[in-house]
Amino acid sequence: MKIAIIEDEQVHAELLGRYLNNWSEKKKVALEIKYYPSAENFLFEWETGQDFSALFVDIQMKKMNGMQMAKSVREKDGKINIIFTTGIRDYIEEGYEVEAMHYLLKPIREGKVAACMDKIVEKSSETQYLLVHTKEELHKFEVDSVNYIEARGHGCVIEVVGQGEQRGQTDLYEVKEGISELENQVIYHGFVKCHRSYLCGIRNIHHIGRTEIVFDNGSRIPVSRRLHREVNQAFIKYFKKGDKSE
Repeated sequence: MKIAIIEDEQVHAELLGRYLNNWSEKKKVALEIKYYPSAENFLFEWETGQDFSALFVDIQMKKMNGMQMAKSVREKDGKINIIFTTGIRDYIEEGYEVEAMHYLLKPIREGKVAACMDKIVEKSSETQYLLVHTKEELHKFEVDSVNYIEARGHGCVIEVVGQGEQRGQTDLYEVKEGISELENQVIYHGFVKCHRSYLCGIRNIHHIGRTEIVFDNGSRIPVSRRLHREVNQAFIKYFKKGDKSE
């Protein structure tokens, strides 16, 4: 999970980062935290294609303030989680315009940060989509419908099992995205690396053999000796919990 802290006071940024890392260790959820000293600095990098699960935004910053920055983000992204950090309550009403998840009043308390992160994880258990480009089109697939992702050349091949009226139908799609880029999209939503060239959707696995994984529809992909134990453990953990947000 990728988190951005947009804060021009280093002391507050470091404190928030420490709280997030504490939550990460306790919940066993991997976090990548990036720090930005200004709204302009964040927007410049974000507009080049950076993808974040949540933004912790200081409202009172020099030049462009956090509220102005959030409005710019919302024009292009209606789903990203925005949490404001501020020393005053003056902006709370304005925050409804950008659908802020929460306001954290300074001095920030660790329990409040943890509660925000718990809520973000809970929201992420809802239907997730994988966005990919084929040669001519942009496609959106439910993550649950993807059996596996295979690195092939400079792109990937994705096997998708039909849902609804197309249930049982299986299609392969050649996409432009590389496996590392797709891994960032799916790794927290029930996928695990089973081979240097493959990611597999745990929820669709029928059984795991010594050298291959067999999916519910009969498709087979290799599993490496080095990753075999890790895949088995992920498979057992996933179905023991019955939690498809793993």
